[in-house]
Amino acid sequence: MHFNHFYKAIQDIVGVDLPATLAHIKMAPLERVQKIREGFDDLESARKAAVMMLFYPKNNCTHLVLIVRNSYPGVHSSQIAFPGGKVETIDFDLKETALRETHEEIGIHPSKINVIRAFTSVYIPPSNFLVHPFLGVSKEGLDFKLQEEEVAGVIEMPLSLLLDDSIISIKELETSYAKSIDVPIFQIGEHIVWGATAMMLSELKDVLNMVL
Repeated sequence: MHFNHFYKAIQDIVGVDLPATLAHIKMAPLERVQKIREGFDDLESARKAAVMMLFYPKNNCTHLVLIVRNSYPGVHSSQIAFPGGKVETIDFDLKETALRETHEEIGIHPSKINVIRAFTSVYIPPSNFLVHPFLGVSKEGLDFKLQEEEVAGVIEMPLSLLLDDSIISIKELETSYAKSIDVPIFQIGEHIVWGATAMMLSELKDVLNMVL
């Protein structure tokens, strides 16, 4: 999709009712679906984090940036994610967390990002994080400068690929809580996106289909 068309249409997202868990459960492992519907009891003790779902133009076409996390001891090692991270005491609010972490991880200054709105938070039980996603848009092409300790690379995902239903499938994976489990995934080239990031992508995709 041409970026100018996308940028005009995306402003309508502000007034859209978010599908929330109806979108999340499409990409949640079957074992988690009922708990997501019912809600989690321990959110008060959850650590807070925020991520940026950042669109931008590349060759006049709309793209979304994802990051490949480095390998490290932990449940999110080597996973595909949105730029973002945990709330720090210096942050005024969750939006500022998402902007600060995006700057730190991929080198995009907050002044280049127009934050359109917040999306529905996703709870990650293995790490006890409640993650708050924000939709942001840059009118400029982006020059990424990666935080090498945290980020192994970026994936520049065309919007047309996100909206293509054929990239969604089921894959058997080994996770932090199961040795073998069928998990809904987005297949993006050689990369697979699953778990919390896939759930956020699902809501983003559903909302984009309402306005584009």
